[in-house]
Amino acid sequence: MGKHLHNRVNRRLLKELLLQRNEPRVTLSFYKYVQLKDPQQFRDDLYRALDTVGTLGRIYVASEGVNAQLSVPEHQFEAFKEVLNQWDFFRGMRLNVAVEADGKSFFALIIKVRRKIVADGVDDPNFNPSDTGRHLSAAEFNALTDDPDTILVDMRNHYESEVGHFEGSIIPDVATFREELPMVADLLSGHKDKNIVMYCTGGIRCEKASAYMKYRGFPNVFQLEGGIIEYARQIKNQQLKNKFRGKNFVFDERLGERISKEVIAHCHQCGASCDDHINCTNDQCHILFIQCSECRAKYQACCSQECADFIQLPAEERARLAPTMTFNGSTFGKGVYKAWRSASKRLVEAAE
Repeated sequence: MGKHLHNRVNRRLLKELLLQRNEPRVTLSFYKYVQLKDPQQFRDDLYRALDTVGTLGRIYVASEGVNAQLSVPEHQFEAFKEVLNQWDFFRGMRLNVAVEADGKSFFALIIKVRRKIVADGVDDPNFNPSDTGRHLSAAEFNALTDDPDTILVDMRNHYESEVGHFEGSIIPDVATFREELPMVADLLSGHKDKNIVMYCTGGIRCEKASAYMKYRGFPNVFQLEGGIIEYARQIKNQQLKNKFRGKNFVFDERLGERISKEVIAHCHQCGASCDDHINCTNDQCHILFIQCSECRAKYQACCSQECADFIQLPAEERARLAPTMTFNGSTFGKGVYKAWRSASKRLVEAAE
């Protein structure tokens, strides 16, 4: 590939340069399920086009479509939309603009080709991800979820729903979307007469999830249009009741944007009321967890005393010891850190 189709500057330097600028930027996301005959060629063409308008962010391209989380300079926003409109299938597409963001959540443009834009574990060629459920506006969502014959399902992972979710929703304790799909279908197999309403962050997972539920024989399937991000925008603009509790987890440097003032989660180290996610400062660990300001100071933004002690060692000593040590991140990761959290809580209780 050509030299202009990948970022080659150190990420840390890019971050420093962006933070020094006063240029207002817009943070947004979008997705599009569309059949791409040559994902690699499309990826290269998209990179060239977006690079001309100062786009930063992360995009996944696959034969089934495109999934993007981006930021663009505010003064280039209209030009950005024109760039996208070079492709007919992007015309009229909804762009999910972040509720609260300074536009400095991404520091490079990264576009990767994947087998699927959302890993679903479904290999049946009869499954059609474009045969989706009915899309609901925020007002329609509020009305339908008030109906006792409606079942509401959170189609995100547990570390997302832990900090925020809709009232009365089923919240599967899962680590990946691919394990959640069959789990939800099996769980609701005896309720095919009910209205099934699904939601996620920006809509992309529910787009596929609603199609999967129809594929599994559920006739009355709905999805929240634009996910939690668009719901938050609509309830604000239309002065609607907010049925979302807490914070919406997002996949950029912010790790969350507040939808309601309520804090429903707790620090994984001391149990204090808190919904701030952080990655352990120890790069050998890097586990995602929730940490309050007091514990952040106590453990130097690390998930454990072991990690806090490790980052104080000289670089040469860390390099020598790292292969011989096991940290929380290498043991649990995002998917199952609840087990570590529960264990740590028991240790705290025992110490008290």
